[in-house]
Amino acid sequence: MAQQHLDPTDPTAGAVTGDALAGYLRAQATEFLRALRLHRETGGQAAGAAEPVDAARALRRSARRISASLHTFRPLLDPDWSEEMRPELAWLSGTLGLEHAYEARLERLLLALHRLSGATVLPAQAVDVAVAAGSRAAGTARAGTAAVQSTGGPAHATATTERGTLTVGAAKAGALLERQLTLARTRAHSTALQALGSSRFHAVADRVAVLASEVPLTPAAPAATLHPLAAAAEERLTDAVAALPLVTAGHPYNAEALVHGLSPDPSPHPQDSPWHQVRLLLRLHRYAREVLHGGDAPVDVRLLTAGQALNRHRDASEAAAAAAQAARTPRITPATAYALGVLHADQRHEVEAARFAFQQAWQKQTVPAP
Repeated sequence: MAQQHLDPTDPTAGAVTGDALAGYLRAQATEFLRALRLHRETGGQAAGAAEPVDAARALRRSARRISASLHTFRPLLDPDWSEEMRPELAWLSGTLGLEHAYEARLERLLLALHRLSGATVLPAQAVDVAVAAGSRAAGTARAGTAAVQSTGGPAHATATTERGTLTVGAAKAGALLERQLTLARTRAHSTALQALGSSRFHAVADRVAVLASEVPLTPAAPAATLHPLAAAAEERLTDAVAALPLVTAGHPYNAEALVHGLSPDPSPHPQDSPWHQVRLLLRLHRYAREVLHGGDAPVDVRLLTAGQALNRHRDASEAAAAAAQAARTPRITPATAYALGVLHADQRHEVEAARFAFQQAWQKQTVPAP
């Protein structure tokens, strides 16, 4: 099935005007206010409670959609109001998303550690197993020595030694990651609570409340068609994807990426930035489709699959960076550094797998149907 392109000259596309944009923004502003009311009703609960998490997620979802619409359709909106509103919504969405990001990153890294060390555990058991792995370290090393003596095979000895070293280091590596990311999550939770109680947030909420009843369109916007601006958003996405090294993404090993992993520079991986940009542009394209189709937006499975691959790419990239950052902790043991190095390489391979999955999804998306 071929991709649906937003062609402003297509007579079957339908006349979608600025009035539809105003309706979409009002609906998203109403969702924002509903989520805010839910958060205030449950705001005193502890971090991790279901309702506050759901309220924060709904706030972020509405803020992202409003901000994306202000970006894609900015020629139809009051420029001063739009340029003031967009950075504030981006600040709010980013602040509310940090706590969940740290929590998910820790879970991802702990599960990867246990998978790499040959353990099969549930997420809730991750920390307990990591601690238990340390107490089994000496026994694992002795078992590896006995196996070498019984088989006499150097290859078996190497494999046993590497697995034993990873198991020894996995406990301390897991504990180190838990300390660092739990601390970061706690700080992010406190920052989010402070943000939601700040005058800056109340100013944003007041503007969204006004938006729920009055959208600052330009005089010509109510009769203007939205298709050219939505098509421009799709074109920016297509151009960004065309600039990606999709041929490199098709290889199982990306030597350039692994070499950079040995760099002492803690800055983000230079290969990842274009992929993160494509992820943002894909989100803008999806939200533009929502504006055009209203509540009847068809689900494009190919866009959904591509977006999921890019989300996995971001998660693996950030997890690899967290492992590398932990490995720079002073005075850690060689076994801990080894485990973190293996973990970093594992997550960089996950990055490559996500890139390849995106490539496959995108090629299916853009090949015309027979």
